[in-house]
Amino acid sequence: MKVKEIPVSLFHQAKLSWQSKEALTSNKKQIPVIVSLASIPSRLKIVHLTIRSLLNQDVLPEKIVLWLHEDLKGKIPKKLNSLTSDLFDIKFTDYFSSHRKLVEPLKQYPEKTIITCDDDMMYRKNWLSKLYEAHQKHPDNIVANQTRCITYDESGELLPYKQWKPNESGCENPKLTLPIGAGGTLYPPNTMDQKVFEQDLFLKLAPNADDLWFKIMGLIKGTYSIQADNSGKEPIPIWGSQKVSLKKGNIGMDKNRIQWQALTDHFQLKFENIDRRNQ
Repeated sequence: MKVKEIPVSLFHQAKLSWQSKEALTSNKKQIPVIVSLASIPSRLKIVHLTIRSLLNQDVLPEKIVLWLHEDLKGKIPKKLNSLTSDLFDIKFTDYFSSHRKLVEPLKQYPEKTIITCDDDMMYRKNWLSKLYEAHQKHPDNIVANQTRCITYDESGELLPYKQWKPNESGCENPKLTLPIGAGGTLYPPNTMDQKVFEQDLFLKLAPNADDLWFKIMGLIKGTYSIQADNSGKEPIPIWGSQKVSLKKGNIGMDKNRIQWQALTDHFQLKFENIDRRNQ
């Protein structure tokens, strides 16, 4: 977190913490989506702030589900447990990886639109309504508030992740638009290949990169990912949430590039920056 972001984060943390559960959720329209996220032990004491930000939206989803490892049963902090209701549920899995934030709801709610988000962010009040609005304009696409362009050089070699540029004006090859989970990603039903559930495979090929696994599953299904055109302000990081983070290894050690290469090699997919389908 940047130093200038700390006061903003602390202000929003305090503002969310002061409000009762009833005040957060009363008299709001509901939209037909499931919001899903996963968390880890080191964030268990702060993830209630993310949940509060989701309850504080200007519209409500049908359900919010937080996925935790089964080792945490009986260890849920009071601030988090007190938020559970018909709207917010905590469910448990027998595996740790962040893939569960989409894999598990796809199993339980196969015909529902699912929106994934991260457990270390506080989401702006219009985050959900804006993402759903973008979905209504593009109902067949995976829609994300933050995306990058998976980038290859002129010889077809995959470039390091740090050279995968933020998608500000559209990727040269639209197939290579990569949703970034932190901003929130919306998955309509039936947009993922059934291999998405193969736990042994995703833990082998992309153990620390759920975004890349879901991206390849969409591509195999023939689903395009797009950048929402109304994404608004970025979510607010929670102060103290980054002590344990996949981002450091995936970016600093270029593991995103390694895992994307492993995925495309396994599924025998080849890409270039220019999409030549119509040429």
